[in-house]
Amino acid sequence: MKKISFISFLFLFTLQLFAQEKDSLSIKNGIDNPNMQTTHHFGIFSSRIQQNFKKRPTNKTTLSFNYASGNNFQPFVETHLPSDPQVREALSQVIWFQRRFDYIDQETTPAEYFNIVIDAVIKEIRVGITLPIAKKHELNVSLRSYLITDGSYPFSLFTSDETIEWFHSNIAGGEDPFGRRFYGLNQVNFSYTDRNGNTLQLDKNDFFIGGLELNHHYYPTFEFNQTRNLYFNFGSHLGINTSKFNPSIDVGVSANVLKQFKFKNKNELDIATGANLLRKNIIDFDEVIDLGNNKFLATLEADVEFTKYTQKGNYHAFGLNYQIQSRYNKQEETDYYRLLGDFAAINAGWHNGVTRLYVPLSNWSIIYTYGRDNYRLALYLKQDFSVNNSPDIQTGINLSVPVLK
Repeated sequence: MKKISFISFLFLFTLQLFAQEKDSLSIKNGIDNPNMQTTHHFGIFSSRIQQNFKKRPTNKTTLSFNYASGNNFQPFVETHLPSDPQVREALSQVIWFQRRFDYIDQETTPAEYFNIVIDAVIKEIRVGITLPIAKKHELNVSLRSYLITDGSYPFSLFTSDETIEWFHSNIAGGEDPFGRRFYGLNQVNFSYTDRNGNTLQLDKNDFFIGGLELNHHYYPTFEFNQTRNLYFNFGSHLGINTSKFNPSIDVGVSANVLKQFKFKNKNELDIATGANLLRKNIIDFDEVIDLGNNKFLATLEADVEFTKYTQKGNYHAFGLNYQIQSRYNKQEETDYYRLLGDFAAINAGWHNGVTRLYVPLSNWSIIYTYGRDNYRLALYLKQDFSVNNSPDIQTGINLSVPVLK
């Protein structure tokens, strides 16, 4: 009897330890969002940093598959940036849409010039692997690629021109507010000539590998981690851009903090914020397109997520995310740039292709995640409420699967 009692005790003790370990290593790891970088027509050629709002390193090697679709639309617009300080000063005294500058030649009227037109539904396909490399460290490696499409049904159900213009005509925005119908629905017109005279042009069904990204995260342990349910992590990032338009290397750093509130019914509320700084093109392997003369991109991000657990220990998570990124071009140029576009034919936004390069870009996303021990499925919808149309609306789906313990 004593022997049986001891074995029973040992068995129950082992079960208790397992239960505690399972609770401490729950399948839910803070806010584990999919990669939600925008399909911005400059951003797709550079690496950008995804904020990390997890509590701890992954305890299993995990594969992730990410698919995104974004509708980018900006009509043709030309820009002159006069070189003469006196001309700049004169233009700065006039509101930007009333400025006059008649370019003749570089000797008579020296100026930088660039033009841009963007009309496409851009698809991002991203494959990544996350590896636990030490007790407090993990490494993520991801490969991103892009497909340029016209957004025809049924492949772009929510991000097609038809869906967006139906919404504008029937719900909000008015009839053809930015000229999509005027220029024609479901087409690709993707061209940019930079201030150095280099041209970036993509056509329908063009596909390219954007680059390889390596993201290392460190999760320090502080005394208040457990008592206050407050968690930090710090990241270092390396991006190798492989497209013919921007063969280069980017580097960056990030910092993130997560606060977790647990309820008696085991549901939870997570609130997180983070920031990152990316140095673009720290090394160029060849001549590159000028994708903005700001060498640094900074991003601030905030996220709130409510999680409801099922009786089987799986979960449904509902999140709201806000992201704002710094401008691509130096703001001082807005004092004297001269823009030319078809403003008479478009209700609004004829200038967006240029003016939105000089302002911070923001967006909101709603996210739904279903998680189990053997996979995690996430869906998101991203909306640009500042109307920069780069992209206007974006959807995405992510599947993450642990493959090794």
